[in-house]
Amino acid sequence: MDDKGFAFIRSQGDKALFGGFTTQEMKKKLSVPETKPLADFLPTLTIKAKDFATELTSHNVVEKDLKGQNQISNEHIENNLAVRKMLKERGVQPEKLPALEDVKKVQRKLESEDKKVSKTTTKLTNKKKKD
Repeated sequence: MDDKGFAFIRSQGDKALFGGFTTQEMKKKLSVPETKPLADFLPTLTIKAKDFATELTSHNVVEKDLKGQNQISNEHIENNLAVRKMLKERGVQPEKLPALEDVKKVQRKLESEDKKVSKTTTKLTNKKKKD
């Protein structure tokens, strides 16, 4: 299967998990820029739900010897629907969870803050050595 086939399968899984909303519709709903991945803005709960459904699919592809885009896509949709059902039973609707700040942006901020802390620590260490 090629990248286009995998992208189709992933998008079908998203649609099942998000109650019928496509990946593009969710990006629009959460104000995610077109050029950015939806996953970079999703809450951890949603990412874990997507990961769990994907792992179930991977497991079942091997266990059930599934072949071809249709069989794998149907399996992935069913797994996402099952995860969605469990979330809904616990009062969670993935499509209603708010977007988070861009993960990449947060990572850059943390790296920048780490550099500032390192510089401050170095200055303090050098000052103690002089005293």
